[in-house]
Amino acid sequence: MAIIVTYRKTKALRMSVVKNGDVHVSAPIGTPRSVVEKFIEENKEWIGKARENTYKRQKQRYDFFSQLPLNTREECDEALERLKKLILPMVEKYARLMNVSPRHVYYRSTISRWGSCDVKTHDICFSAYLLLLPEWCVEHVVVHELAHLIVPNHGKEFYAVMDKYFPRWKEAKAETRRLSIEH
Repeated sequence: MAIIVTYRKTKALRMSVVKNGDVHVSAPIGTPRSVVEKFIEENKEWIGKARENTYKRQKQRYDFFSQLPLNTREECDEALERLKKLILPMVEKYARLMNVSPRHVYYRSTISRWGSCDVKTHDICFSAYLLLLPEWCVEHVVVHELAHLIVPNHGKEFYAVMDKYFPRWKEAKAETRRLSIEH
């Protein structure tokens, strides 16, 4: 685990710990190296706690996602079949209600996001790991991605669409986060 110092146009020294445990320090341009080193030394206890919390969150995420084995062709095929049976009826229902038409719906085993929408091609992708969530949380992800076919960004209009078609979206988002991070 490294300590990476970057000099930028900033007013104060700042520090963060990233997922792999590295410490990123931002320092104002011209700050003497000795000042940066003193800042790091004075925050060693905080760095230790932040690294520990980061490791704990990463382990929780790993434990959650490892509940769905996708190691063999058979496991992947079985997951894909279950995913299609779960998601396609939701896509059909909400696409009709929302008057949108996704061009393609496909699936990947991504852990970085539950779904994605290419607003130019109208292709929607869903994560295989949605199988680990309650059905109503999956439904939230489906509506979220279809809503991007109406409003491509996450502005007020987007959330108005979410409120209209899936009023419990905030609750579903919070539950999804709770399950995948705190599990």
